[in-house]
Amino acid sequence: MGCGTALVTPFRKDGSVDEPALHALVSWQIENGIDFLVPCGTTGEASTLTETEWLRVVEAVVGTVAGRVPVFAGCSHNSTREAVIRVQKLAQVQGLTGILSANPYYNRPGQEGQYRHFRAIAEAVDLPILLYNIPSRTGTNLEPATVLRLAELPNVIGIKESSGNLAQVTELLTTAPRSFKIFSGDDGLALPILALGGAGLVSVASNVIPGQMGRMVRSALENDWVGARRINRQFFRLMQAHFWEANPAPVKAVLSMIGRGEDVLRLPMVPVSAATRRKLECIVGELGMLAGVPSTGEDLRMF
Repeated sequence: MGCGTALVTPFRKDGSVDEPALHALVSWQIENGIDFLVPCGTTGEASTLTETEWLRVVEAVVGTVAGRVPVFAGCSHNSTREAVIRVQKLAQVQGLTGILSANPYYNRPGQEGQYRHFRAIAEAVDLPILLYNIPSRTGTNLEPATVLRLAELPNVIGIKESSGNLAQVTELLTTAPRSFKIFSGDDGLALPILALGGAGLVSVASNVIPGQMGRMVRSALENDWVGARRINRQFFRLMQAHFWEANPAPVKAVLSMIGRGEDVLRLPMVPVSAATRRKLECIVGELGMLAGVPSTGEDLRMF
């Protein structure tokens, strides 16, 4: 499927959702060739959105996309009953492609609990489901054996793997059905996972460099590893920098530096520290991406 963006949710300075900014960001992503979009995930600060805001953000993204690229809406909850209610609401959004759902957080369920949680979600709707394994956020790991059980459900079509465990991802890639799609959830591990047979990347960095991340992933999928490695080498420091502090604070800082958004987050998330901001500005400046500064490199012309 290529490269998808885990979209930030733009906020105005008063903390309200900025729909015009969201529309502009989505349009810019599509213009720069991104393959699919994922609103209301971790990067979208979904945990700080009200249910009304969450649903409205999904509707706004789907409306702006207007069928041009797939949209997988984030829908995660540690209560299975609440998760089912929410996915059923998403099923009413005309034009939505599918759902991305993370491990139940805080409760730290075992493998059987996770299996039953995701099965309940999948059975509640006809929409395609992408699992989302992110143990660093949820406190629990979705093991390959459990993923394989879930892959037997007809609408569980793949997984965003953010465990950082290449051995685990390799096990999935070598044992899952060929139709089951495995996406890297980590920009820095995209090329290794694609080399092992991954289907694509759900990216944080593509919020700010959608064209470059999309070309890197497509190059890898087309076996142009020289081109893919060149882009990875050029932007790897920026990819890593987005996690110097808790996501999405660094990427929102970078978006503000390139003139693509306000550096506003909702508590308990706060903007990056002054020290981190200075380091981010150095990287962004070296790449020729600072707002008002002409780009010089071939890969940066879209800015």
